[in-house]
Amino acid sequence: MEFIDRYFNPPKGSFFIFGPRGTGKSTFVTRCFPDAYQVDLLDPENVRSLSARPERLEEVVYARGENAKLFLIDEIQRVPGLLSVVHRLIETHKGFRFILTGSSARKLKRSGVDLLGGRAILTTMHPFMASELGTRFKMDDAILHGLLPIVWAAEDPAAVLRSYSALYIREEVQMEGLVRNIGNFSRFIEAISFSHASVLNTSNIARECAVERKVVEGYIGILEDILLGFRLSVFTRKAKRNLSAHPKFYLFDTGVYRAIRPQGPLDRPEEIEGPALEGLVAQHLRAWSAYSRERSDLYFWRTRSGVEVDFVVYSPRALWGLEVKNGRTIQPADLRGLRAFREEYPKSRVALLYRGKERLFRDGILCLPCQEFLAGLHPDRAIDSACALT
Repeated sequence: MEFIDRYFNPPKGSFFIFGPRGTGKSTFVTRCFPDAYQVDLLDPENVRSLSARPERLEEVVYARGENAKLFLIDEIQRVPGLLSVVHRLIETHKGFRFILTGSSARKLKRSGVDLLGGRAILTTMHPFMASELGTRFKMDDAILHGLLPIVWAAEDPAAVLRSYSALYIREEVQMEGLVRNIGNFSRFIEAISFSHASVLNTSNIARECAVERKVVEGYIGILEDILLGFRLSVFTRKAKRNLSAHPKFYLFDTGVYRAIRPQGPLDRPEEIEGPALEGLVAQHLRAWSAYSRERSDLYFWRTRSGVEVDFVVYSPRALWGLEVKNGRTIQPADLRGLRAFREEYPKSRVALLYRGKERLFRDGILCLPCQEFLAGLHPDRAIDSACALT
C-alpha cells in the first residue's frame, strides 16, 4: 500500500497518540520509529499475559538491554494497568521514551488512570486532509467515502465502510462491556446518524430509540470516548444576542456517517449530501487545529431565532465565521448567517464555502469553492491562507 506522508509531528518525549481505528496510527509510528520495541496489544496472548501481571512489562523492557530506550505499546486501552508501570519506568529511567497508541479513552477513564500525570503528551491522529493527498484528493469521492486511510486505500471502499461500524460495535462496545443492551445501542447508532451536522436534541433521539434521555447522553459519551463522534459548542464570547444552548454533533468521518445513515426512496439526496459536505469540512478543521502549532478552538454560532453560522474558528490571531452550502450557486439567504455574525463581531472575517467553481464576493463576503478551501488548509498556515488572503 502506498504510504502517504502525514502532517502529524511526533513530540520529542513520550506521548500518547489517540485516534479512531483506521486513521493510520500504527502504520505511522512503526514507519517513523522502526527501531522501537513493540508491544502489540491486538495480540490476545499479549493481552492475557500483561492483564494478569502488568509488571511483566518491566521484565520485558529490562530484557532488551541498556541500549533499548524506545518502546511502542499499540492499543494501550486494552490493558490500562500498564500505565502505572510505564509511569514508574519513565520516572526511574529518564532516558526511556514510550509511544502509546489508542483508539478509545473509555476504558482508561473508567479505570481511573491518570494518563501518566502529564509525563506523556496527548496527541491525536485524524483521517486524511485534502492537502495531505494533494492531486490524489477527489472531492466527490471524499464526500461519498470519507477520508479514512483504511477506506481510501481499499479496492472496495463501500464494503470496508459497511463493516466499519459493525467492527466498532462488536469490539469496542460489546467486547469491552461498555453498554448492557447492545440492541438499544445499535438502534441509537442509526438514530444519531440523523443528527450528524445538526443541533443535538437528545430528547428526540431518546424517543426514537425508546430509551430514557440519560441513556442517550451516556451513549453519546461512549461515542466520544471511542472517538467515533464529537460535539461543537456554541460560540458565546461577548455575545449580545440570545444564543442557542445546545451543541452540534458530528461523526468523525463523512464516509462513516454515510455508511451508518439509513437511506431509501423517501430520502432526498440533499438530506444526505448537505450534512456529508459539512461533516467533511468539520473533520478537516478539527485535524488542522490538532496538527497546528498555534491553538485554535472550533465552535458554531446560532441565535435562538435560528440564524446560524456552521463554524467559528477562534485563535489568538483571528476570528473566522465559515458557512458551508452544498449548492453550486449562491442564494441571498445563504449569506444571512454570515452577515449577522459579522454585525455581532465586526473584527471577524467570514467566508462561504460552496460546491461551485468560482471565487466571488457577494455583499463583501468571500464565497469560494469548498474544494479549493480544503486543498489550501495546512497546519502550518492560518485560515487566511486556505482562503488565499495572505
